[in-house]
Amino acid sequence: MNEVLRQLPPLIASHLLLAAAAMVLALAIALPLALAAARRPTLARVTLGFAGITQTIPGLALLALFYPLLLGLSALVGGGIPALGFLPALLALTLYALLPILRTAIAGLRGIDPAVMQAADAIGMTPRQRLRLVEAPLAAPVAMAGIRTAAVWTIGTATLATTVGYPTLGNPIFAGLQIERWDLVLGGCVAAALLALAAEGALGLIERGMVRRDHRRIAAGLGLIVAGLLLALAPLARAPARSVTIGAKNFSEQYILARLIGLRLEQAGYQVRYREGLGSTVAFQALGRGDIDVYVDYAGTLWTGVMHRQDTAPRDVMLAGIEAWMAQRPKTALIGPLGFQNAYALAMRGGGGGVATIDALAARAGALTLGADLEFLDRPEWRALQRRYGLSFRAGRAYSPTFMYRALASGQVDVISAFSSDGRIAADRLTVLADTRGAIPRYDAILLVSPGHARDERMTRALRPLVNAIPVEAMRRANLMVDRDTNKATPEAAARWLDRAIRSRTARPS
Repeated sequence: MNEVLRQLPPLIASHLLLAAAAMVLALAIALPLALAAARRPTLARVTLGFAGITQTIPGLALLALFYPLLLGLSALVGGGIPALGFLPALLALTLYALLPILRTAIAGLRGIDPAVMQAADAIGMTPRQRLRLVEAPLAAPVAMAGIRTAAVWTIGTATLATTVGYPTLGNPIFAGLQIERWDLVLGGCVAAALLALAAEGALGLIERGMVRRDHRRIAAGLGLIVAGLLLALAPLARAPARSVTIGAKNFSEQYILARLIGLRLEQAGYQVRYREGLGSTVAFQALGRGDIDVYVDYAGTLWTGVMHRQDTAPRDVMLAGIEAWMAQRPKTALIGPLGFQNAYALAMRGGGGGVATIDALAARAGALTLGADLEFLDRPEWRALQRRYGLSFRAGRAYSPTFMYRALASGQVDVISAFSSDGRIAADRLTVLADTRGAIPRYDAILLVSPGHARDERMTRALRPLVNAIPVEAMRRANLMVDRDTNKATPEAAARWLDRAIRSRTARPS
């Protein structure tokens, strides 16, 4: 739990910064629109309709949509627009906050007694005076109800920004779900809930002050908000101005390898931070754009998903082809393979019910359910398996990797898309089905750096000792430490163990 408490302050700071910025931007958009829409019924229908449609889009999907939109916009203007991190999260949360603010502000303005408006006109008030002295004070208490709702929604939804590489309280929640660390999940959830309750309480104080014309309550509520922001954002003031950003996908091995890279870079004098939970294509595009500086990918992922190759090749040919392709187009750099591969592999419980090959599985697949990780069913490897073996399962279900293994153990699925470096294969005594037709390419783990660090000799010297230094047995053991051991280790602890194992192995005389 102490480790969880150490993680929270900077995450609370960045979470609050994002939520506050989204609320400020939403207010700047919604309040002028509400004022205009209150006087124009057609505009009100359009604005409320747009905001309502936005609310029907799941938060995760809305965040994902901004990534290609910002990539396209950046390409149109010649680059410079970040497609990951703060900006897409800010835009998505702003859109989410619009509806409650618009709806209550318009209702508040329309609910003012016409006699009051006529009296204001009768004493000669200008439109600006009427807005400042009559409309705004009378509509504000109603509008504040929507602002309070929007604030709570925004703080809660901001946890999803983790998926686009912005650090929030979603980091411990998503990581905890993946590695089954419920203290991380609980810490992130409780911290987000307390932030939302604090914001709602401060805004509620302002609202009651407006209703009762009590300026002291309004000042107290504003003071609490400002004090809370200053206190929560203090960790950001101490953060280093420049740091290396290490990317990671959304499973345990990636968390461990990211921390291993971080250890080596910190020892070389770099300040590091992490962007985790990235999808495969997003991670590589983020590397090419410099949104992340270094991460571990897999040869087969790049070969099929990014280079769009449908053939298979020997290890050396594949690695040389990837390195040459990267040097020509994205200008990223391949430092080298880490020494193990983490290939997709279809696996079944026990002895596989007499099934040992994917050929044999194909004859029975129509009566079986496939459990896959969140990407597999949309990946080229799955299409290649279908094409070469004619695989057609009764049903396919997607899970996060941890729950995929749980689903197999509980009998909810019959076959899973396992990972060859996962220690749970041996621990659960799973049978890995032989790919006799070579549909799945090699998945050597490879260390990649961004264009900005492709010629960074200091970084290369720090990371070069990891090349061909991690045997698959060591990676499986580190993964199992996080995924399944009784005394579950954190990714940081597993990375330190792996670092010691690498140093011990390289220190032995040959």
